[in-house]
Amino acid sequence: MSQPPPYWQPGHHPGPRPTNGMAIAALITAFLFSPAGIVLGIVARKQIRRTGEEGWGMATAGLVVGAVLTVLWVAGIVLWVILVMALFRHGGTLPVPTR
Repeated sequence: MSQPPPYWQPGHHPGPRPTNGMAIAALITAFLFSPAGIVLGIVARKQIRRTGEEGWGMATAGLVVGAVLTVLWVAGIVLWVILVMALFRHGGTLPVPTR
């Protein structure tokens, strides 16, 4: 036999659960400084799991966006370093193939 649903006094209801502030910060920070978005997303997910607050999706989005943007930044820096090294190797000009 199942339990009846909880009875709330008239005019009293539990209300919505609050959204985790760290999850909001993770999503915003992921666009401003992506590594911080990763860290804040991880911390927010741990807090949400412990407290039951809302914001799991925002924390996950901050984590994913932060990771993707961090990978793109690192790839861009690596490509830039390769280009600079190629320029220095060829006296400041890139070689142009001739036919």
